[in-house]
Amino acid sequence: MYVRTADGEKTVGSWQAGSPDEALAYFERKYEGLVVEIDLLERRVRTTDLSAKDAQTAIGHLREQVDAAHAVGDLAALGRRLDQLTAVVEERRRERKAARAKQGEEARAAKEALVAEAEELAGSDQWRAAGERLRALVDTWKGLARLDRKTDDELWHRFSQARSAFSKRRKAHFASLDAQREETRRRKEKLISEAESLSSSTDWGATAARYRELMTEWKAAGRAHRDAEEDLWTRFRAAQDVFFQARSAVFAERDGEQRENLTRKEQLAAEAEKLLPITDVKAARVALRSIGERWEAIGHVPRDAKNAIEGRWNAVERAVAEAEEAEWRRTNPEARARAAGLTGQLQDAVDKLRRQAEQARAAGNTAKAEKLEKELAGRQALLDQALKGLAEFGG
Repeated sequence: MYVRTADGEKTVGSWQAGSPDEALAYFERKYEGLVVEIDLLERRVRTTDLSAKDAQTAIGHLREQVDAAHAVGDLAALGRRLDQLTAVVEERRRERKAARAKQGEEARAAKEALVAEAEELAGSDQWRAAGERLRALVDTWKGLARLDRKTDDELWHRFSQARSAFSKRRKAHFASLDAQREETRRRKEKLISEAESLSSSTDWGATAARYRELMTEWKAAGRAHRDAEEDLWTRFRAAQDVFFQARSAVFAERDGEQRENLTRKEQLAAEAEKLLPITDVKAARVALRSIGERWEAIGHVPRDAKNAIEGRWNAVERAVAEAEEAEWRRTNPEARARAAGLTGQLQDAVDKLRRQAEQARAAGNTAKAEKLEKELAGRQALLDQALKGLAEFGG
C-alpha cells in the first residue's frame, strides 16, 4: 500500500489478508487513530496543566508515527497540526516560565519583607505580641514558594537568626523577672513575719503606724509569682486583721466609756453653771472645787466633744476667778488707801480751781476764768472717776 505525499509516494505497508479495498480501509483506520490521538493531545494541552516536557514527549511520539507513514490519509495535515501544537506548547512553556519568574520575585520580595520585620521584632520588648507575630510570620513563610536554594537558605538563615535572638532576649528577660519575683517573695515573707509578730500588740498607736509602713513596703516590693502572690497577701492581711480587730474591740469599749464620761461631765457642767451669776465668792469657790474633784475623776470623753464640754467648765472657772479678783480689789486696804488719797488730792485741786475761777470772774478777767473753768472740768471728771473707784472698796 502507498500514500501520496508532497515528496511523492511512500510505502505504508502490505496487505495479504483480503482485497485492496479492505487494505485501504485498514490503513485509513490507522490514520483516523492518529487523528484521534492528536485531538486528545490538543485537548489536554488546552484544558489541563500538562507540563511542557510531557507535552513535547507526546508530540514527538505522535510525530514518529506520522513520519513512519503506516497510515493512509493527509499525513501532511497531521504534521502541520503537530507543528502548531508544538508552537502552542512552547508558548505555554514561556508563559509558565515567566509566571514562575514573577512568582519567584514576589516570593523573594515577600520573604525579604518577612526577614526585615523579623529582624525588627528581634529587638522588641513586647514579648507576647512580638512572639505571636513571629509565629504568624513563620506560617506565612511556609505558604510562600521556594526560591533557588542559595537565596532561600540565606533568607531563612537571617529569619531564623532573628527569631533566635528574640527568643534569647525573652528567655533572659523572664529569667530576670523570675529572679526578681523570687526576691520579692522573700521580702514579703519577711514582712509577713513582722506583721504576724505584731498582731498581738496592744501598743495601738505605734503598731498601727508600723502596719501602715509595712503596707507601703509591701506595695513597693512589687509582685511575686502569680501562684504565690495571692497566698502571701492572704497571710499578710490576716495578720493585720487580728491586730485591727482587737484594736477595734478595745476602742469600741473605750468609746462606750467615753460617751458615758461625757454624760457625767455634762451633768457636772450643768451643776457648775448653776453657780452663775456669782453672789457668794467663797461659797462658789468651795462648790466649784468639789465639782472639779469629781470632774477630774471621770476621765476622758470623745475627742469630738472635748472642746465643747471643757469650754463650759472653763467659762465657770473664769467667772469664779474674776469674781475673786474683784472681791480682792474691793477688800484690799492698801489699794483702798491709795484710792482715798488720790480722791482727796483731786478734791483739793477741784476746790482750789473753783475758787480761782470765781475770783477771776469777779475781777472781770473773763479769759482767765474760762481757762480755769476748762481745767476745773477736767479735774472734776477725774475726781468723779476716782470717787466711783473708791465706792467699789465699800466707801
